[in-house]
Amino acid sequence: MFLTLYYCDRHSIPLPPGHKFPTAKYALVREALAADGRFELTEAPFADPRDIELVHDPAYVRAILDGSVDSRIMRRIGFPWSEQLVRRTLASVGGTVAAARRALASGGVCGNLAGGTHHAFRTEGSGFCVFNDIAVAIHCTRRDGLAARVAVIDLDVHQGDGTASIFANDENVLTLSIHGENNFPFRKQSSRIDFGLPDGTEDQEYLLVLQQLLPVVWDFQPDLAIYQSGVDALREDRLGRLGLTHQGLLERDRVVFAAAKSRGIPLVITLGGGYAEPVERTVDAHANTFRTAASVWQVNS
Repeated sequence: MFLTLYYCDRHSIPLPPGHKFPTAKYALVREALAADGRFELTEAPFADPRDIELVHDPAYVRAILDGSVDSRIMRRIGFPWSEQLVRRTLASVGGTVAAARRALASGGVCGNLAGGTHHAFRTEGSGFCVFNDIAVAIHCTRRDGLAARVAVIDLDVHQGDGTASIFANDENVLTLSIHGENNFPFRKQSSRIDFGLPDGTEDQEYLLVLQQLLPVVWDFQPDLAIYQSGVDALREDRLGRLGLTHQGLLERDRVVFAAAKSRGIPLVITLGGGYAEPVERTVDAHANTFRTAASVWQVNS
């Protein structure tokens, strides 16, 4: 048995020189995991725009797809509009939707080597996020009768503000965000559970907070958990401002995975943020998340 991971890195985004978004990391993570031999790497399908409209305003969806989107919205997102961006975005969302369905069908774990676009709100994107793949996957699985209650465990260093806003009044979705208090977004939304960490927070303090808050997630008794596994809490990250080590991130992931597995809760892993230089540090951290999942679920070991 192999751990199935969806990828969309063949859809590259044309960006101007010096742009801070690390497009190279996606293919590098896939290549690193392909060499491990424990993963089934599957090209992500395009999301159906009708599924995206379960979450996002149809006028916004159409404007992104046909290029008529307001330039101010694209500036907030941080990417120039292009047909390549549209294809990449549809595949990123489609990968998370497919991973959610597969995790629920197997009762285990599945991942997307993209996604985690938690800054996208109902009517606009933000912070390198066009559509909110996490929210779309939740709405699709609930519409299709695959899951009634879903928990989002967001451990990216940046608060999952878009996800929090979308599900603010939804009693059947629990949103947990552990993030840098002084980092983007500077106007925070209200997740079900928020914990803002001070700059420089290191492994021990971070893991203590995680251990204290995770039981609330399991007490919610979700049918599915979606793990936004951004690695931008890494000490070397350019945009992170926290002080975690690679070992600390490994333990973070192990704690989440072991708890989900022991309770029989299907889990989806989305990639999320990571902006260290050189990029190999981010690639190693992302790859280790999926390696840890394979070890915890004893995939092909």
